[in-house]
Amino acid sequence: MGNFYMDVISRDARFNSVNRIGDPSLLESATRQLVEDIVSAASRRGIELMIYETYRSQERQQELFNQGATRLRTVGVHHYGLACDILRVVNGEPSWKGDFSFLGQLAQSSGLIWGGDWGAPHIRHSFIDSVHVQRCTVARQEDLFAGTWFPDEVYNPYDDHRNLLASVIKPPIKVTKVAESDPDPQHT
Repeated sequence: MGNFYMDVISRDARFNSVNRIGDPSLLESATRQLVEDIVSAASRRGIELMIYETYRSQERQQELFNQGATRLRTVGVHHYGLACDILRVVNGEPSWKGDFSFLGQLAQSSGLIWGGDWGAPHIRHSFIDSVHVQRCTVARQEDLFAGTWFPDEVYNPYDDHRNLLASVIKPPIKVTKVAESDPDPQHT
């Protein structure tokens, strides 16, 4: 039994490309439809968006890491056709500037996890990627990377309660010092 990663991505000529790939056809079909819905919904609000990066190879991830453009050395959900970076278009050019909280609202209402809160908006995150959306909970990523799980067409990460909440209750990878003026002890 195949999946989009095995059937499409791993066979694509760009599999090891170091170039940015913004091709929506390298998004799994349900993810692609949700991303296109977000772009359309933003357009109706008067916000022009572009699908900036879909598939990302390990080679590109390593190059971005070496340039200091990312803190992640190993490629993540982009590698599986389940993630996309969506940017504003300003004067015909891609822009990372400004508030992307609208993207979080659109992503959640569409059933995608937004990199601004990783599906858990009530906790402080040490890594924010406000232009990123994905159709996989953070807790499911390990299974995805191991090849033991791939979402079906109807999967909604917000309905995956066991795995959505698991990312909240797991101990944080990096603990930061609590500011003495911060009365909330959960900000660690």
